[in-house]
Amino acid sequence: MDVAGQFAELYGYAADGVWSAPGRVNLIGEYTDFNEGFVMPLALPHTAVAAVARRSDGVLRLHSADIDAPVAELRVDELTPLSAYGQGGWAAYPAGVVWALREAGQAVSGGADVHLASTVPTGAGLSSSAALEVVTALALNDLYELGIDRPRLAVLAQRAENAFVGVPCGVMDQMASACATEGHALHLDCRDLSIRQVPFDLAAQGLQLLVVDTRVKHELGDGAYAERRAGCEEGARVLGVSHLRDVEYAQLTSALARLTDEKIRRYVRHIVSDDHRVEQVIGLLDAGDVRAIGPVLTEGHASLRDDLRISCEELDLVVASANAAGALGARMTGGGFGGSAIVLVEAGDTEPVTKSILESFATAGFTAPRVFPAIASAGARRVA
Repeated sequence: MDVAGQFAELYGYAADGVWSAPGRVNLIGEYTDFNEGFVMPLALPHTAVAAVARRSDGVLRLHSADIDAPVAELRVDELTPLSAYGQGGWAAYPAGVVWALREAGQAVSGGADVHLASTVPTGAGLSSSAALEVVTALALNDLYELGIDRPRLAVLAQRAENAFVGVPCGVMDQMASACATEGHALHLDCRDLSIRQVPFDLAAQGLQLLVVDTRVKHELGDGAYAERRAGCEEGARVLGVSHLRDVEYAQLTSALARLTDEKIRRYVRHIVSDDHRVEQVIGLLDAGDVRAIGPVLTEGHASLRDDLRISCEELDLVVASANAAGALGARMTGGGFGGSAIVLVEAGDTEPVTKSILESFATAGFTAPRVFPAIASAGARRVA
């Protein structure tokens, strides 16, 4: 996509540069990030790309090639949470980043002209919003010479989504977009933001990871995500820990016995067991036994479906039909209530597994899903 050319046509002068930031898919560790636990995402080849120029008059102009809407013109010093089109409006994400940078004392008051285009599917649980936030943050960091490191940029992008847009997400999505490296999965400790790049070259192992976008749209701001976050926080309070990350897997049975609320018990069981599943996957990858992570993925889906209860018929059908057709494992990924699933397959089984999924959806009368490979790709970067 020629965003630089589009920028020049739109604004009448050349951009200062072009940046990109990817969407992500999460291999394992769901809803564990805001519990200060562990996650393991990888960046996708799908990206948000931004042509950006610095201004000096305090004006922020935003435009998206993907939205049929005119240029949004805002005043940097007048940005307040939800002021930019309200919750869910695309412009709130880049505007929120500018607001978060200013709130953190960063000198971005001159403003900017921004033109965006994205290939990250929206509503698919692949972090299209984080890609918008991170690409904006990285561009402003470079143009204003702020010197902010990648993890801090990710935290500021998360603050934009939490406090400006109003979605109480954890930091995983922004960290994956900002810090991932090609050919690796990102093992992230969400407590101290320490990261480890874990080699994840499936092609060399004769494997492929498929993303199945069910095309069932989800909105994390609709309250269900926030309700589960509140439930996890209540579970931690009852158990006397700051976050559920502090509940050891070996002590899970005794911890659950102390919880009288059945719903809270389910949430706690998922979080503690999914943190353990991240550790299992790390151990298997370190040992070179990549195929053995398949059953761990499927076990994770059962936990998301039965304990956290964030799956849906379409996601369950992907997992069931894929595994029945010979997949090594599968699970829903992302915030749930729609969105995408991942499927680990032998490279030679990609076609029959995909066919099984498509036929199952057709038989059920569901809209045909979109299926594409997840290739561990580079994180955010300046491209021109």
